[in-house]
Amino acid sequence: MNASSPKSKNPVRKAAVAGLVGAAGLAAASSAGLIGRPEAPRGPRRVLITGAASGFGLELAKLFIARGDHVIATDLHDAANEAVAKLGDNCTYRKLDVTSDEDWAAAASEVGAVDVLVLNAGIAVGGAIENVSMDTWHRALEINLLGAVRGCRAFVPLLPRGAQIVMTASSAGLVHAFKMSTYNATKAAVVALAETVDFELRDRGITTSAICPQFFRSNLASSLSGDDAEADDFARTLLTKAPLTAAEVAERAMRGIDARRQVITPDRGATVSWYFKRFARPLYLTVMRRAGEDPQRLGKLLGR
Repeated sequence: MNASSPKSKNPVRKAAVAGLVGAAGLAAASSAGLIGRPEAPRGPRRVLITGAASGFGLELAKLFIARGDHVIATDLHDAANEAVAKLGDNCTYRKLDVTSDEDWAAAASEVGAVDVLVLNAGIAVGGAIENVSMDTWHRALEINLLGAVRGCRAFVPLLPRGAQIVMTASSAGLVHAFKMSTYNATKAAVVALAETVDFELRDRGITTSAICPQFFRSNLASSLSGDDAEADDFARTLLTKAPLTAAEVAERAMRGIDARRQVITPDRGATVSWYFKRFARPLYLTVMRRAGEDPQRLGKLLGR
């Protein structure tokens, strides 16, 4: 046995030496158990999803139900809307305001243990830092970030060994475009929360994933605050003319959920932009700074 062999048996050292860059790094991280591996879901499972009455949350609910899982779909409506009602007998609806401690306590008490907790509810916010009001900042933090925090605090004590937590973040939580400071900050905090909770709960075999898609077609534009009309108009264009639908992104995200990946980038744009920032940072900074100096340039790049 040579002198270097004890070091090579340390999986963290092995991944670190490889640098987690390129095929060698990914292979090392996978063999070390640092990257999620596909695992057949053990069903039927109980899945609670917030913000499940429309958009991405609804599409995730459909996919879980198609597998035979039972979904507790939650949203702000007093009763299930038509889309949720069509999900069938494997879906139960309950009203849940993610900003309410009382609603979360009641859900934990009445629903009990779940196998998958999907913290999906969120709103979109656009605008320059000087234009977004403090009321909008507080609302975005309450829904996008503290909604997930409350969900974890209510349900983590109830989760069985091997359960999963899934948080809907955004590529904006990884790559931070200008005139999106509120949204970027809340979604970056969700990514940090997911990573931290994933580490904390590993001793119970519980994994946490953050889904970080780029723009896709959804009704998220309806939640824009109106604080910055120009930025809202730009965001509305991106959210209504994006090439991918919520259903397509949900289907791709499910593969990452099954693999128990910590960060899930379910589309090419999200993956490329994140890797661009991580591995070509000087060039990334140049591009983003020039875009900030000339916003029309970014619009042209995005086909607007």
